[in-house]
Amino acid sequence: MPTISKLAKQTYLISSANQPLDISDNWFEPAFWQNQNAITGQSVGRNTTYFFAHQQQNYVLRHYYRGGLIGKFANDGYFYTGLKRSRVYCEFALLEKMQQLGLPVPTPIAARLIRTLHLYSADIVMTQIPNASDVFHILQKQALDNQVWQTIGKTIAQFHQAGVFHADLNIHNIMLDNQGKVWIIDFDRGRFKTPDKSWQQNNLNRLLVSLKKEKNKQAQFYWQDDNWQALLTGYQII
Repeated sequence: MPTISKLAKQTYLISSANQPLDISDNWFEPAFWQNQNAITGQSVGRNTTYFFAHQQQNYVLRHYYRGGLIGKFANDGYFYTGLKRSRVYCEFALLEKMQQLGLPVPTPIAARLIRTLHLYSADIVMTQIPNASDVFHILQKQALDNQVWQTIGKTIAQFHQAGVFHADLNIHNIMLDNQGKVWIIDFDRGRFKTPDKSWQQNNLNRLLVSLKKEKNKQAQFYWQDDNWQALLTGYQII
């Protein structure tokens, strides 16, 4: 289980019990890494995720933002109902548990929760998956053969068999490294559930919707229906 300590009044640090790094409040501030010329890249979508280097290791810094209609009024404020019930703590603990199960996910390093009265904001730092790109960006440049799609399906099945529910399984959250290994990222609102075909099928349906959406939206997107059938074949191999 993650350990909890205080960085300052109403500011909490969540970290792994065996974390050797000296984590300070600065770790969660993009400007701190920018001032050290440590920013190595960023991913700009609805919000920005930063990549930075420190002591020959690459990391990802992500701030928690609200989506949907509520996000228009409370961009990054969440109702505080207890630290261990916060989204950041739950995701951190889930990542730790999935790693123990041998599932291909990023390593959680540390997280910060800042409480202000009845609200909180949060950030998380994870290791960056080496030499990997999300499948969405890959498909904008080239097609993937059906063997790769089978591997993607097989990997999703491994998570499902372990009872891992991904709240937003879409093509942006599946990564492929240069060794052909598939990784899954962004487990905000994810959790363990009793394996059941209903929610597992809903997970797959959500992924299919995202593929079709990008296919219709992008000028170039190298994905075809037979790729989906290959994914399903891989999913059923487990």
